[in-house]
Amino acid sequence: MKPYLLAESNWKTIKEENFNLVILPWGATEAHNYHLPYATDNIQAERIAEEAARIAWQNGAKVTVLPTIPFGVNTGQADIKLDININPSTQLAILRDIVQVLRRQGMYKLMILNGHGGNDFKPIIRELGLEFQDMFICLCNWFQFKGKMDFFKQPGDHADEMETSLMLYLSPSLVRPLQEAGLGAEKKNRILAFREGWVWAERKWSQVTEDTGIGDPTASTIEKGERFFCEITNRIAEVLLELDNANTNDLYI
Repeated sequence: MKPYLLAESNWKTIKEENFNLVILPWGATEAHNYHLPYATDNIQAERIAEEAARIAWQNGAKVTVLPTIPFGVNTGQADIKLDININPSTQLAILRDIVQVLRRQGMYKLMILNGHGGNDFKPIIRELGLEFQDMFICLCNWFQFKGKMDFFKQPGDHADEMETSLMLYLSPSLVRPLQEAGLGAEKKNRILAFREGWVWAERKWSQVTEDTGIGDPTASTIEKGERFFCEITNRIAEVLLELDNANTNDLYI
């Protein structure tokens, strides 16, 4: 039993434990090129949350990881078979219910560990933060970690070198041979302002990529995935330790 994982804990243990910080991994169920499983975002979010929590727990942090929510916002992928969409309003409803449980039981710190780029939790956190002002809710988009390009050469954001390397390390039996993968070529918007990023519209996935990937995965290796997993989980664990000890009413200097 791992006492920092709610799914593996039991009432005998939980009833005597006090947690300061709750971690909620949130992923998606969607196609990831030809070579990665639909559960890629869930596997990565869950394993990263578990390992970061393990490190933090061993260093004294009172953290618990909730079961991973496996469905995310996939509104731009309506024509991709079995890409499962839940709307942002559904995410808000789910999070509101979870926050109410935590508040009622005296746990006032929540981190959403997000594994899917289509999940935009910032406006949801703003709304819940106003509604539940005694709660501290934060968001970790682990895939936006600034140091990731120290580990990977090919840019991308879906079934790319980073995600493929991680999956080769975390769940190699679920990764098809890389020679079967598409190249993850991305078509860019014809309008310059959209390409520059200061004007935005949701990407229509099947118009942007032929294989559902964005980013060339061919340089992926188990070794790269292992090194990056160790780096990202240790960095998140540091944040968990700081949040565990922090007075969230006195965060600014």
